Amino acid sequence: MKEIYELFIRTERERQLYEKAAQLANRFRERAHLYDEQAAFPFENFAELKKEQFLSLTIPKKYGGQEISLYEFLLVQETIAQGDAATALSLGWHLGIIMNIAQERKWKESVFSKVCQEIIQYQYLINSAHTEKATGSPARGGKPETAAKKRNGNWVINGRKTYTSMAPALDYFIVSATITETGEAADFLIPRSAKGLKIEETWDTLGMRGTRSDDLILEDVEVPEEALVEIKSQKKKGNPQGWLLHIPACYIGVAIAARNEAIHFAQTYQPNSLPHPIKELPEVRRKIAEIDIELMTARHFMYSIAEKWDQHPEKRPHMGAELAAVKYVATNAAVKIVDQAMRIVGGQSLFTSSPLQRFYRDVRAGLHNPPADDITLSILAQRAFSHE
Repeated sequence: MKEIYELFIRTERERQLYEKAAQLANRFRERAHLYDEQAAFPFENFAELKKEQFLSLTIPKKYGGQEISLYEFLLVQETIAQGDAATALSLGWHLGIIMNIAQERKWKESVFSKVCQEIIQYQYLINSAHTEKATGSPARGGKPETAAKKRNGNWVINGRKTYTSMAPALDYFIVSATITETGEAADFLIPRSAKGLKIEETWDTLGMRGTRSDDLILEDVEVPEEALVEIKSQKKKGNPQGWLLHIPACYIGVAIAARNEAIHFAQTYQPNSLPHPIKELPEVRRKIAEIDIELMTARHFMYSIAEKWDQHPEKRPHMGAELAAVKYVATNAAVKIVDQAMRIVGGQSLFTSSPLQRFYRDVRAGLHNPPADDITLSILAQRAFSHE
């Protein structure tokens, strides 16, 4: 497995990050089946991530974090996902949100620094809660039905959010709501301890079961005025968000795990109709080669875009189409790779004891993470015809 990383590890720090992530992934792999089967949040995995200080990887150095680059972030995500995809995707939301807030500088310094210090000191987990049943993905522009109203100098928030990843473990929720008085959409930082905040266990999915993306219910949740961390401007177009590449990195990691599983099977399985393992069969070798070509294409594309993002901040406003295309290429490649791996292994890949059936279910979830394929294709078509 290590040979496919040599081209992508550029520095000693990256090697150390990769090796530490690989050690964690090896342990997570042993528990992945259980968490998936029970649709349980991987608390034990996160206890290990916290012990290794992984929750502070993207926190700026001035607050005591490691402030890793986007490239390094993807390297970690891809590696962790080979052990347990749900753990990797969950970690990615936490790390990515911190990275984005630090880069966009939309929050008050006092609020952001406090959250960073709490993550370092108490290993707090944070994630956004934006999706609603009526509006769908926030990427499609729906206005939050969750409402925020001023009362006695505080905010009172009511609503329901779906797809709240890590719901059982979060310490902070970044909740989008519409301000009743002005009609503006805004983000509010709400601690788990807030009165009226509840989690309803609704997560009963085919894949990514361990993310426990349950529903968040807010009933007259009262928070102080400074809980409003950002007002969304309807006129101002949002900046491209490089941190969202943690999504394709996760699914590429699953694809690598499927590839390795198929190779191991081909090396060790020898039916009595053959004098050698099936790895010698031309058709099996062709399928493995096709898998590696898909992986090379997706990974080189993803890491090259991440490198440009890190090295050329001035180009970031113009990278939206590339970022979306990376997600499109990587998630669709991951689906193809897992399918191809299962064709190599055959019927044994359908047994619940095989990790391939979990990989098959998990990679399907990538197609529904933002941005969806139709949005990406629309972005690229719009750019192509924008100078007519």
